[in-house]
Amino acid sequence: MRADRLVSLVLLLRRHDRLTADTLARELEVSTRTVLRDIEALSAAGVPVYAERGRHGGFALLPGFRTELTGLNHDEALALLVAESRRGAQAFGLGSALASAMLKVVDALPEHYRDTATGAAERLLLDPDTDLLARRHVAEEIPAAIVAEVRRAVLAGHKLRIDYAAADQDPQRRVVDPIGLVTVRGQGYLLAMRAGTDRTYRLSRISAARELPEPAQRPEHVDLDRVWQERSRRFREGGELVLVAVRVHPARRAELLGTAVQVRTEATEADGWLRLALTFQDRRHAEWAMWQLGADSEVLAPQWLRTGLRDRAEALLAHYRSAP
Repeated sequence: MRADRLVSLVLLLRRHDRLTADTLARELEVSTRTVLRDIEALSAAGVPVYAERGRHGGFALLPGFRTELTGLNHDEALALLVAESRRGAQAFGLGSALASAMLKVVDALPEHYRDTATGAAERLLLDPDTDLLARRHVAEEIPAAIVAEVRRAVLAGHKLRIDYAAADQDPQRRVVDPIGLVTVRGQGYLLAMRAGTDRTYRLSRISAARELPEPAQRPEHVDLDRVWQERSRRFREGGELVLVAVRVHPARRAELLGTAVQVRTEATEADGWLRLALTFQDRRHAEWAMWQLGADSEVLAPQWLRTGLRDRAEALLAHYRSAP
């Protein structure tokens, strides 16, 4: 809405003192022409925004236009600023809303809290895009219209019609009773019921969604964390999971456990290596995970996995034996 955008524009100028039209357009996700029209609207409404010409010019505000948000102590303000990590909000289609809200909160804080809390927030980082090995987290791309429709049905308590494609299958249309939304490592999930049976749908696999007027058949209150933990447990213990017995060097234990679905048993052998029984989602997942560890691991069972890793290694060796 334009009113929200005008407020965000004012708060951006208050926070950064001076910004160009191009920078404002990027921050607000609109065109430069729209920014210029918004500047004119603010001026007509009496907001003292003015343009500075020259190489380092841009738009700026005269001092003023501040309302203080009282009742927050320093730690509460810091918690709000640290919460600006957008990964979960993006998964639910709320990234731009979070950015706008944080601008309003920062601008409304009493000055002594704003300065100290903002400086402290610069020292804390949650969920960076890459880890220490430069492995990049790839966020799921979900059309905003689909996420918005799913979110509306969840919050309104209405039935939801979706076109959903399970792994390696064509999309199928189904009507579900939405319970809640969960985000895990940037991946969004819809928890729902279908014909009285628990269902979990990955948001990135929903190709179309529409909120229906009929009320959803669901509990009035829900402990979403408990529901997610229960469904996660059932997933780990059922389905087409693959059980693998391995030996692994202790230095690679964390990496292996980070890819497995579940660790069934673990013991330390005489040579210091670890012997584990683990489950993986399927054959492809198991072979990929063990291949990453190279000679720092040895698959003991099943035989098909040992054979698959051997064939991969022989193919790679043959490839590099040939002249470049």
